[in-house]
Amino acid sequence: MPEKRYLLTPGPTPVPPAVLAALSEQVIHHRGPDFRAVYAECLSRLKAVARTEGELFLFTTPGTGALESAVANLVSPGDRVAVVSAGYFGERWAELVEAYGGDLVHVRYAWGETPDPAELRSALADSGEVRAVFLTHCETSTGVVSDIQASAAAAQEAGALVAVDAVSSLGAVPLETDVWGLDSVVAGSQKALMAPPGLSLATASPAALEVAARCTSPRYLLDWQRTRAGQARLDAPVTPAVSLVRALNVATGMILDEGLDAVFERHVRLGRACREGAKAMGLELFSPDDDRSAVVTTIRAPDGVDPAQMLLILRDRFGIQLVGGQGELKGKVFRIGHIGWFDIFDIATALSGVELVLAELGADIERGVAVSRALEVYEHTPV
Repeated sequence: MPEKRYLLTPGPTPVPPAVLAALSEQVIHHRGPDFRAVYAECLSRLKAVARTEGELFLFTTPGTGALESAVANLVSPGDRVAVVSAGYFGERWAELVEAYGGDLVHVRYAWGETPDPAELRSALADSGEVRAVFLTHCETSTGVVSDIQASAAAAQEAGALVAVDAVSSLGAVPLETDVWGLDSVVAGSQKALMAPPGLSLATASPAALEVAARCTSPRYLLDWQRTRAGQARLDAPVTPAVSLVRALNVATGMILDEGLDAVFERHVRLGRACREGAKAMGLELFSPDDDRSAVVTTIRAPDGVDPAQMLLILRDRFGIQLVGGQGELKGKVFRIGHIGWFDIFDIATALSGVELVLAELGADIERGVAVSRALEVYEHTPV
């Protein structure tokens, strides 16, 4: 295995040195004043990234823990709720709703399709009273970024709460929790937030908190009321991952120092460069070829190429870690992430490695043009 490694996946993502340095500091007690200061600052910075003045809860769980918290606090057994799914993680919402005994209205699309807010509006009109609608902002399995603002408006017209999986989109593409009226936005530390896996967050609007107070689903660790009471005193109800909180605090500080709008622009340019480089090579995109595809570029494997074999060669010979497809797309696509601590040279590295390995595997590709095209697009095409 090469000593030099390149983590170019849509999660976990590369972690900046300053964030790694925070991880290496001596562990401190979670109820002491030194940690409370970090805890308060981290919660405040996360609210700024999520663009909310409402409540925000931080959990020591993977991103799925935050998804589960939204379902556990908003869905009582028998409640009719809708899920819009168009890939692996939309299906996860549906699985969680069913696990908590919700009456599921499943607005389902083929993997890779972009959900249509008008179709959601129609489905809700046909379904009677729906308590909540669960949406996915960026479907990481396909690269599709949905129009959450329009879908949220359709749900609100039906009188439903809106919960959004923003695990891979928060901090990468625009997301306006309060302005768009989103009742809960959930995310994880390991994607655009540039920290290691292990922390997740969930926002909650006043309306969501009212529903949570009446919700009869069983919960303990993920209970919003218990977490809210603890965080109000800067005294987490259970021991948080103090080192990860320190790291996330540094990472969110870096994001805010760069400026959210600048961060969004950088991601658009990186996505554009990756797509144009792949197309110059002669590869076919699976993810949409537009500027909302700023999180991950999903590419169809060329005829006769096993993407799993390609990815192993990339990893073992060149230290380049990309990922393949999930679920229905397994063995059909590969994915290049570009969220978080990424720059144009990461895109150039990914494209160079893909070109080398595909050529070795006998794929019919154009050599020597992908990187130059990516650099040209990144440098000369403004957002």
